[in-house]
Amino acid sequence: MKGMEFTEMDIEKLIIIQSVIDGKRTGKEAAKKLKLSERQVWRLVKKVKTYGNKGIKHGNCFIRQPRLLTPEFKKKIVDLKLSDDYCDTNFTHFLELLDERENIKLSYTSLYKTLSEAGIKSKKKHKDRKTHRQRKRKSHEGDLVQADGTPFDWFQDGNKASIHGFIDDATGKVLGAYMCEHECLLGYLEVLRQMLEDYGIPKCLYPDKFSVFFPATKQKLTIEEQLQGKTKPTTQFKRIIDVLGIDMFPASTSQAKGRIERLWNTFQDRLVTEFKLANIKTIDDANAFLRKYIKKYNKRFSVEPEGSESNFVPVPSYLDLNLLLAIKITRKIDGSGSFTINNKKFQILNNNIMPKTKINIYISKKIGIIAEHNNTRYKVICSDNLPSKYSSININNLYKEHYQELQSFALDLLTYNAKEKEPLLVSF
Repeated sequence: MKGMEFTEMDIEKLIIIQSVIDGKRTGKEAAKKLKLSERQVWRLVKKVKTYGNKGIKHGNCFIRQPRLLTPEFKKKIVDLKLSDDYCDTNFTHFLELLDERENIKLSYTSLYKTLSEAGIKSKKKHKDRKTHRQRKRKSHEGDLVQADGTPFDWFQDGNKASIHGFIDDATGKVLGAYMCEHECLLGYLEVLRQMLEDYGIPKCLYPDKFSVFFPATKQKLTIEEQLQGKTKPTTQFKRIIDVLGIDMFPASTSQAKGRIERLWNTFQDRLVTEFKLANIKTIDDANAFLRKYIKKYNKRFSVEPEGSESNFVPVPSYLDLNLLLAIKITRKIDGSGSFTINNKKFQILNNNIMPKTKINIYISKKIGIIAEHNNTRYKVICSDNLPSKYSSININNLYKEHYQELQSFALDLLTYNAKEKEPLLVSF
């Protein structure tokens, strides 16, 4: 008798049944001892007489199950897990990718047992954490949106980049995600654009108290802001949030924004492999991929809110998002129709604006730099590129020729590292 084939309970049962066969115990006594009916005892007696010792086992124990994993199949699973494509996945993510990319359907228990037998442990480790009181989710979608950014080596090339993201507190849905070289104003403006276009305007935004959202303590009010009755400077991002009617207040600790912090843990655990499988190696490719990936993420991880109605408000049709989601500053033009930004001089093309007039300047990735006065938009060009006489020159060709320089200047303002520099104010 092989010990691996019979449990201690099987052996005890076999000894008692054998005693009945040998006439040393009655069927009634055996039934009482085994806590079975007398009919079951005589059925076991018959099986042991017919099949020998293995008759004590249930018949299914000797039938090869159709779903039993073969050694060849187990080897295939292990080889896939150790391959470059899947070596960085945890067991749950690997299971999902097997179904999605390899058309292999498997239970988590079978996968865990197969990989554990091969000495492979799940990448995801559960560390001892300090216990924090968990805040209840908001009841409706759009009640509260958490905002944050996280730097990480997403492409595993030794260089970190920052993903900016918004997550709905009630559902856990990712409302937008955008990658930049550093945590910066552009990243948050693009995430805000995604949320506004796909969902609408939420009630509240809950970021940290640093970065692009709130002014540094040492930043002072301008005379114009004091005359307007403001008590502290306004960042460019806060100006946009105010126009949209969104309440914004800061979180004091990372634990206060636990949902988006957990989002980053999941992204860092999964996106490295997802980028590798999709051959994503640049920030531009990553941003195109993220727009699709967050739909997949939301399908897998989001939850139903307590309230069925959404509190997102549609963006009014009269709002031009390209102008709204831009740096907006005021400048006074000189006698030649020029203005200055950060010691760089720009010329308004083809304008009839009177000298000393205050105009609005808009700066963004999508529009570059434009001037606006009395609801009329004007193209601008760096004064360094302006010919001494340009009245007869085709203005559009001149603008197109030097548009890339405007774009570069705009991106320099929008993408500077918000963790290292003070946030961009309305009055800069």
